[in-house]
Amino acid sequence: MTQIKQKKAAGRSVAHKNIENNQAHSAMVVPDGPQTLDVFGAREHNLKDLDIQIPKNKMVVFTGVSGSGKSSLAFDTIYNEGQRRYMESFSAYARQFMGDMERPDVDKITGLSPVISIEQKTTNKNPRSTVGTVTEVYDFLRLFYARVAEAYSYNTGKKMVKFSEEEIIADIYLRQKGQKAVILAPVVRGRKGHYRELFEEIRKKGFVKVRVDGKILDLKPEMQVDRYKIHDIEIVIDRLKIIEDMQPRLSSSIQQALKLGKDLVFVLVGEDEVLAQYSKQLVCADTGISYEEPSPNSFSFNSPYGACPQCKGLGEIYAVSRELVLPDKRLSIKKGGLAPLGEERSASVYQQVVQFCKKHKIPLDKPLDDLSEKALDLLLFGDGDALRTFDVDGQDDSIPQVYTGSYEGMIPMLKRWFSSAGSTDHLRDWVTGFMELRPCSQCEGQRLKKESLWFLIDQHNIAQLGEMDLEELNGWFTGLEKRLSKKQNIIAKDILKEIRERVRFLLDVGLTYLTLNRPSRSLSGGESQRIRLATQIGSQLQGITYVLDEPSIGLHQRDNHRLITALQHLRDIGNSVLVVEHDKDIMLASDYLVDIGPRAGLHGGEIVFAGTPHEALKAHTETAKFLSGEKAIELPYARRPGNGLFIELKGATGNNLKKVNLKLPLGKLIVVTGVSGSGKSTLINETLYPILSRHCYHSKMTPLPYKSVQGLENIDKVIEIDQSPIGRTPRSNPATYCGFFTDIRQLYAAVPEAKIRGYAPGRFSFNVKGGRCDVCEGGGMRVIEMNFLPDVYVPCEKCGGKRYNRETLEIRYKGKSISDVLDMTVDEAVEFFQAVPSLFRKIKTLQDVGLGYISLGQSAVTLSGGEAQRVKLATELAKKDTGKTFYILDEPTTGLHFSDIRQLMHVMEKLSDRGNTVLIIEHNLDVIKVADHVIDLGPEGGKGGGRILFEGTPEQMVHCKESFTAKFLEEELKTTPVRKSSGKADVVLEEDNTLQKAGKTKKAKPQLKTASKKVKKK
Repeated sequence: MTQIKQKKAAGRSVAHKNIENNQAHSAMVVPDGPQTLDVFGAREHNLKDLDIQIPKNKMVVFTGVSGSGKSSLAFDTIYNEGQRRYMESFSAYARQFMGDMERPDVDKITGLSPVISIEQKTTNKNPRSTVGTVTEVYDFLRLFYARVAEAYSYNTGKKMVKFSEEEIIADIYLRQKGQKAVILAPVVRGRKGHYRELFEEIRKKGFVKVRVDGKILDLKPEMQVDRYKIHDIEIVIDRLKIIEDMQPRLSSSIQQALKLGKDLVFVLVGEDEVLAQYSKQLVCADTGISYEEPSPNSFSFNSPYGACPQCKGLGEIYAVSRELVLPDKRLSIKKGGLAPLGEERSASVYQQVVQFCKKHKIPLDKPLDDLSEKALDLLLFGDGDALRTFDVDGQDDSIPQVYTGSYEGMIPMLKRWFSSAGSTDHLRDWVTGFMELRPCSQCEGQRLKKESLWFLIDQHNIAQLGEMDLEELNGWFTGLEKRLSKKQNIIAKDILKEIRERVRFLLDVGLTYLTLNRPSRSLSGGESQRIRLATQIGSQLQGITYVLDEPSIGLHQRDNHRLITALQHLRDIGNSVLVVEHDKDIMLASDYLVDIGPRAGLHGGEIVFAGTPHEALKAHTETAKFLSGEKAIELPYARRPGNGLFIELKGATGNNLKKVNLKLPLGKLIVVTGVSGSGKSTLINETLYPILSRHCYHSKMTPLPYKSVQGLENIDKVIEIDQSPIGRTPRSNPATYCGFFTDIRQLYAAVPEAKIRGYAPGRFSFNVKGGRCDVCEGGGMRVIEMNFLPDVYVPCEKCGGKRYNRETLEIRYKGKSISDVLDMTVDEAVEFFQAVPSLFRKIKTLQDVGLGYISLGQSAVTLSGGEAQRVKLATELAKKDTGKTFYILDEPTTGLHFSDIRQLMHVMEKLSDRGNTVLIIEHNLDVIKVADHVIDLGPEGGKGGGRILFEGTPEQMVHCKESFTAKFLEEELKTTPVRKSSGKADVVLEEDNTLQKAGKTKKAKPQLKTASKKVKKK
C-alpha cells in the first residue's frame, strides 16, 4: 500500500508540475466585453438540459467517456449556434439560396464570439490537393520561382540568355529557310472571357485574322468566344515564305509581333504548322530553344501551362501491368492464362486471338511458361498488322483511334478500352483491374513540364523543394539571402517572409516530417487538423472562439508540447480555445477543465466537474481518478509466448522505409509505434496489409515495394479496422451497419402471424416499399420547409416516428414490434435476443466494446467518432475468428477515454488469447505497455525515420537509447501496477479496486510459462 501511495503521489506531482508550467506560461490578452460564454438549457442529443459557464480567452478542455456528450456540447451546440448566427447576418433573400442551419436544441447562449471549427476530417480527397496547396506555401513558392528563378536549357544545362530582334530573325532564317510561315503575336494566354472588345480593337488596327485555340479565323464584327472556357488568342501579323527577298518584310513583321506580344512571338512553320516560339527574354544560345517569360501558372501542376502534358499534372499514370494480365503462367490460353480474355469461349475477341495464334503458330493448350518470350510479346503487343495509334509505355490521347478489327495485342486493346471516349464506366472499371499506377515517365513524378523544372534557385527546382520534408525545407530557406544576388533579394524579400512564417507554423504543431507534395488525401485526421490549426495561427485573428476535436490524434508524446504551445499561442493573442480531448498532457495544460458524464449515452450528458486542472485532481470523477493515478490500465501479469510461427517481410522500401525487415510473431498482441511520420502506416497499411489481403482474398491491392515475404500460410484471414465513418445518412444505424438487422427481419418473418399473412423479410425493412410508412418513407420524421428559416423535423403524423405502417407493427416477437426493437439499447437487446444464439453473439460484441448504451436504430450521423469506430470494430469481432486471423487496427484509441481504452484492450487481449494475432498502430502508452511485442520505428519522422529501432517486450524496450518512445514508456512502466493473476493469462480483473488488491507492484513476467508454474505450486 505504501508503494501505491508513493506512485499516486508521483503521478500527482507530475500533474501539478504540468499545471504550474501552464500557469507560468499564461499571459492573457483580455479584450473588452463579456468574460464568460454562458450556455443555458442545452439538450442536443444526450445532453440533459445542461447549463454551463465557460471562461473566455482561456484554453478550455472538454473531456469524459466516449459518448458522454462532449462533441454534442462543443460542436453540435456552441459551434453550430455560432455558425447559425453568422448565417443569420445575411438577408432573408440571400439565405433562401444559401440554406439555413438548424437551430441547436438550447435555450440560450450568451457571450459567444465568432466561431471557427477545426475538425478531424481529411482536408481534401482530390488527388491534385497537396500539403503545399492546402497551406498556401506552394502558391508563394510559385510566385517566388516566377520572379526570382533563373532559366536553364533542358538540352545543354546552360543558362538561358536574352536575344535581340536581329538575333531572333537570324535564327529563323537559319532554321526555317525556304519554309512557309505564319507570324503570330500572342495576346491572351490561358484565360477565360468572351474577348469581344479585344477582337474589335484588333480589327480596328487593321488585322484581318486571329488564331484562337489553335485555329486561324477571320475577324468579324461583334466576334466573341465562350466566356467560361480557357482560351489562347494570337494575332496573325503576316503570312510569308522565308527567303532572302522577304527579309525586310520579315523583320518588320517580327518587330510588330514582339511589340504586340510583349517580347514573345510564335511562328507556324510548314504544312504541318509546327509551332516555334521566340522570346526576347529567354533563349538557349546553342539549340535555339526559347522559354516563355515565367508566370506563377508556369509552376502550377493544376494549370495547362505548368502541368506535365503526359500525366496532366498528377505525377502518375495508369499503365497496363504485365503481371496482372498474366497472373498465372501455369495456365494455357484456353484455360484463362490471359486473364482479361478468360477461358475458351465464342466471343469475337477470343476468336481473334485464336486466328492470331494460328498465324504465328502459338499453341493454345500449352502453359504460358512453356512459350517463348517472343510468343508472349506477340500476345501482349500484337504484330503491328492491326492499324492502331497506341504507345506501349503510356496512355494515348488520340481520339478517334484507328483499329482494323484484327487482333492488336492484349495491352494495346486494354489501353484502347480504357481511354476511348465511347467506353462505359463499367468497362473502364474492369480494365482498371489490369492496370496499376506508375510514376509518369516524362516528368518522373514531378508533375510539371520540363521547361518549368529548369527554372532554378540555388541549383534547386520547385519540385525538389516540394520533395523536402518541412524541417529540411526550413533549413534550405535559412540564410538563402546570402546565396541570392542583390536584385533577387530585393524581389524576394516579402515572399520569403510569407513562406518562412507558414513553414514555421507547420513546424510548431509537430508536422516536421511532411513534404509539400504529400497528397492531402493521405493525411490522417490529426495531421489535417494540425495543418488547419497552423493556418489559423498564421492568420493572427483575435476575439475568435476556436473549437478543436482531438488535435493530438496521431501525435507522439515527444511532440505534444509543440501542440500545447500552439494552442496556448492562439489563446494568448486573445482567443477562446475549446478542445475536445482525452490526452492527459493537454488536460493538465489547460486553464479550465470540463468533465462530462458520468457515463455514456443516456447515462451521460451532465457536467460532473468544471474547474481548473488543479481542482480536478481532487475530484472523484472517472477522469480525475486516472489523472491522479488512483486508477490505471494495469500491466498484464505475463506476456503471451505466441504460437512460435512468424510472418517475415524483407526489404520494404515504400516512401521513407529504408530496406526494412519486419518479423511478426503470431498469436500475440503486437503494437507498432514510433514518432509521427516514422513510417508506421507505410509499413503496415500500405505494404503488409495489401500483401496479406492478396494472399487471403486474392484482392488487387498493390503493396508498396518490398523484396520478399514468408509465413503467409500461417494465417487464413486478415481484417483491417480503419477510421472511416460507418455512414453519412440518417438511415444508417448500428443494426444495419453490423448486419444483424437482416437476422432480425428474418426472425420477424418467421413469426407465425407473419407467415399467415405472407410477409417476407423485406416487409420489415424501412428502406423499401411494402412495410414501411408511406408518408415518411421509413424515415420516421417529416421535413417541414420554412423558406427563410431552417427546415423543421417533426415526427411523422401517420406512424408517430415508428417508421412502419400499422400492418407491419402488428407482427410481434415476445410482445415487441420491429420498431420497438430499433428503439432498444444494446444492453436491452442482448437480454431480449438471448434465446437466438446467432443474433445474440453479434449484438453482444457491441456490448463488449462498451456500446451497451446506444440504441440499435440510432442514426449513424449522431454517433461520436469513438462510437463509430467501435461499431466498426464490433462488426469485425462478430465474425467468427479462426484462431489464425490477423487483425490490423490503426489508432483505435481515437476518441476514447481512459476507461474506454481499458475495455477495448480487454477485447483485444481476448482475441489474442484465442490464438489470433492482433497488430495495433498506436502512440498511446496505455496500449503500448500491455503489448506482448513492440516494434518501434524511427528515430525521427520523414527522411530521418524508416528504420526499425527495436523489437521485443515493453520491459526490454526501455533499454533502447535511440528510441523516443522508450523514454516515455520507462516512466509509464514505473508508475503502473501489474494485474493480479488468477492462474490463467486470459483472465482480466475488472474491479475498480484492483490497485488496492494487488498489494505491491510487480514487474511483468516475460514468459507465460513462469506465471503458470507459480500457480501450480500454490
